[in-house]
Amino acid sequence: MNRQALRRGAIVALTIAIVLLPLLWGGMYVWQKHTWVRDNLARIEPRHARLLGLEAQGSDLTGMLERAQAMRAQYVYPATQDDAQTGNLAQQKLRGIFASAGLQVISSQALPTKESKGFDRIPLSVRAEGDMLAVQSALAVLSSQQPAIFLNELNIQLVGGLNQANTRVTPKLAVQFNFSVLRERT
Repeated sequence: MNRQALRRGAIVALTIAIVLLPLLWGGMYVWQKHTWVRDNLARIEPRHARLLGLEAQGSDLTGMLERAQAMRAQYVYPATQDDAQTGNLAQQKLRGIFASAGLQVISSQALPTKESKGFDRIPLSVRAEGDMLAVQSALAVLSSQQPAIFLNELNIQLVGGLNQANTRVTPKLAVQFNFSVLRERT
């Protein structure tokens, strides 16, 4: 009877083990998933908080974006015009500024476009003659232009040289300007 009781006990223990083994395996699986989710939530929580902060400030960010685009329009010609149109428009603007400042425009030229940090940089070359006051007036007006006209190089020479300079007459200057304007890329 001792052997039979031992055998019955072993069968009962084996049956209990067979029933409990899947439950134990399922419990381990659930615990591992719980630990994995808890760790991922702890890792994602700072990102989620930042996203919630950005979402709460969405209207502020939209307003800042609109102001930034308005400020960008002060410096950059729109992409709706092609390179030639933008160059000609800037060239005509420069001719008008120089004429109103008292400079005589000898030549002006829009040069081929170059790519520069996400923009199209359109170089402009202008040669003009006039006195020093006219050059200063033209440069003063250029600083307030929108979209901006950037002065890259300036070369001023005395017409006729120093040998023919008359101290009683305001000297005439020959000025070579190299400008550039920016246009948005499409």
